[in-house]
Amino acid sequence: MISLVHEGSSLAYRLQQRLLVTACGLTQRLARRTLMEERDAFTKGELTALRRRYDELLTRDLANVEAGIYPRSLLFALPWQRYVRRLPLLFWDVPKVLQRKKQGAWRDLPDAIDLAAYPKYYRRTFHWQTDGYLSEHSAELYDVGVEFLFGGTADIMRRQSIVPLRELQSEQTTPLRILDLGCGTGRTLGQIRRALPDAKLVGLDLSPFYIESARRDLPSDIELRTGNAEALDLPSSSFDAIVSVFMFHELPKNARRKVWAEALRVLRPGGRFIIVDSVQRSDSEEIAYFVDRFSRDMHEPFYREYGRDDLATGLCEIGFEVESVTQAYLAKVVTARVPRTASADVTTA
Repeated sequence: MISLVHEGSSLAYRLQQRLLVTACGLTQRLARRTLMEERDAFTKGELTALRRRYDELLTRDLANVEAGIYPRSLLFALPWQRYVRRLPLLFWDVPKVLQRKKQGAWRDLPDAIDLAAYPKYYRRTFHWQTDGYLSEHSAELYDVGVEFLFGGTADIMRRQSIVPLRELQSEQTTPLRILDLGCGTGRTLGQIRRALPDAKLVGLDLSPFYIESARRDLPSDIELRTGNAEALDLPSSSFDAIVSVFMFHELPKNARRKVWAEALRVLRPGGRFIIVDSVQRSDSEEIAYFVDRFSRDMHEPFYREYGRDDLATGLCEIGFEVESVTQAYLAKVVTARVPRTASADVTTA
């Protein structure tokens, strides 16, 4: 009886995801043709490779549930009602986004914001989105926009970070202390909480507006901080694991190295650094059209350089030991360990 229930939920999950990716794909294609006057130019091979990666992601997601890595409820955890309410606001924002892209208005940020409080690379309208990351409006639309962009797979890619966390938890008897760098509105933290309910969770983000959004959605015992990951106001060796999802492709190389060095300092010896971020050039040639389209369409000024800056190689240069690199559709999951003899005194490249 249980197997029948699981089989039914697996079918429902695949149907849910198929409807999402189809609806988002058709809408995006229509928008490109009517609003941007663009035509798709991908090859049949690139489309086949993209679909294969998509199917592999769904299969892995279901396998993780069957293995007990995270609960089956996460398969159906999208906040549908909230996203439906926000979709009209997202579509209403599209003309402003297209106008901003046409004009190259990457400095179009709110006048009331003290931009000097933020790094120079952060003072821009990433994705051409209204206000960049510096308003409540931006935080309100971010999650639904990302899910729309990725055809309902953003949360699936995010939760692949839970796999190495569960492996680490099996190595120790005390609950993990986990830091999420660039936690945004808290989607990753929320999923980790449901998979590891006893873990001590801390989230940090540079945007106070995104932190406030996360604070409204997450349990009150999850600690949330506003701050710059390049200089963490946290003790050395104070965390078992650090997770960072979809952040490093938006940092210039020197900032990435500073964050990695801080992660090495803040993690205990034997701790894990888990990165979920965009695929890079070395592991995405078969879907090159779709990867290049992202950097072309969105305001992602550091993305091309990120694509050449292999994560595993860079982490080793900082002092980590890379344990695994796993593909996850349009993302990759890199898990690195702090050597048992690691020193808290690290240098940045």
